[in-house]
Amino acid sequence: MQKRLHGVFFAVFLSSTLIPAVAQMSAKGPISGKDFDDAAAEQATRYLEEGRETFRFDTFGSEDFWGGKLKLHEAIAGEKLGGTGPGLSPQKALELGLKVDVNAIPKDVAEALNKGEVDLADPASTLVLLRANAVVGVTGFFAEDGKTLTSVGIQCAVCHSTVDDTYAPGIGHRLDGWPNRDLNIGAIVTLAPDLTAFTEMLQISEAEVKKAVEAWGPGKFDAELNLDGKAFRPDGKTAATLNPAAFGLAGVNNHTWTGAWGTVSYWNAYVGNLEMHGKGVFYDPRLDDAEKYPVAARTKQGHKQDKEDRITAKLPALHFYQLSLPTPKPPEGAFNSAAAEKGEALFNDKAKCGTCHVPPLFTEPGWNLHTADEIGIDDFQAMRSPDERYRTASLRALWDVEKIHKGGFYHDGRFATLNDVVEHYDGHLGLDLSDQEKRDLIEYLKSI
Repeated sequence: MQKRLHGVFFAVFLSSTLIPAVAQMSAKGPISGKDFDDAAAEQATRYLEEGRETFRFDTFGSEDFWGGKLKLHEAIAGEKLGGTGPGLSPQKALELGLKVDVNAIPKDVAEALNKGEVDLADPASTLVLLRANAVVGVTGFFAEDGKTLTSVGIQCAVCHSTVDDTYAPGIGHRLDGWPNRDLNIGAIVTLAPDLTAFTEMLQISEAEVKKAVEAWGPGKFDAELNLDGKAFRPDGKTAATLNPAAFGLAGVNNHTWTGAWGTVSYWNAYVGNLEMHGKGVFYDPRLDDAEKYPVAARTKQGHKQDKEDRITAKLPALHFYQLSLPTPKPPEGAFNSAAAEKGEALFNDKAKCGTCHVPPLFTEPGWNLHTADEIGIDDFQAMRSPDERYRTASLRALWDVEKIHKGGFYHDGRFATLNDVVEHYDGHLGLDLSDQEKRDLIEYLKSI
């Protein structure tokens, strides 16, 4: 009994003296646990908001390139509005795959649109949309009079956002992270009155520049042309790849089509500096390899040090926002549930899909790269990358072939349908799947 009383006394002593003392000691430290948790929550909220703003609206100073050097704004405005040529009408802009944010259209303009009073064949209407910041991924800069277009810059959203077409095709609410597979980047580039920046970098003629970028077509871009100068594959087809989705990246290593370019944090710095031509700092000594990357080595693209850096400080929040973008879920009726259940069993067993596309990431946790021989295709695109391998693409939103996977599957769209993909692996891996098993597997792929 006496020992029990001593035990009770000791417990009371601890709770009334030592524990408060420890808590007091913690409070005197640089930061308490609660304060740190609150700071983490505050940063998450702030990064989400700042990252969205950067993704949608930050040009990183790229207007000095697209407007200052290429003079693209002059082609947009047209001769009647102080530029050159016929100008770019909203109708033509939509044909080129540019999108319009319906939420940014001024009320009076929206009302006029509804009444059919806006001339969509007039470049002046494009300038109205640019003044309202309603063209997704493109910012117009105007003179003090508010009428004369003096430059244009681009944002991440120009390639990696589209709209839901709620108002009309190409006009709707933003869908961040969805690839714009309608965007004809090459055709837009060729509108620019001055392509000297490209001819000097690539050391080819203007005609050759136009031939290279016009071959891209809708939804494609060559993010390594500025490194190795290879505009075409050995078979004569364009070396460009499809614009990838920027959603569903959380937990996934290597976010580009090919190997060891790194995660989206690396790619944001790369694209912001070397593709968007924003103002910033970029370092990658791998680009000094004159044999592999002759253009990059000659122009020192791996050692970019602009006096003004408008990119680096934006990278943390931009990274956070992109990782927050979820994979769109399939709508009702997008797949056959009963068949998908059978397909899931095949995916993880006989079809061997789950060996590399490990659920729920649907890519390998860790180093998710493979040689061309392993996946049974040519090695052209892989050999352009530092690791000379292809990434195991995370299987996301395969049900949507109207927007997300428009243009086909794989990095270059070589497989037009999911059935083509399944047939390829059935032959390459010797799976011997029956026709019904292939159909069931496809239904499961559409469900994830």
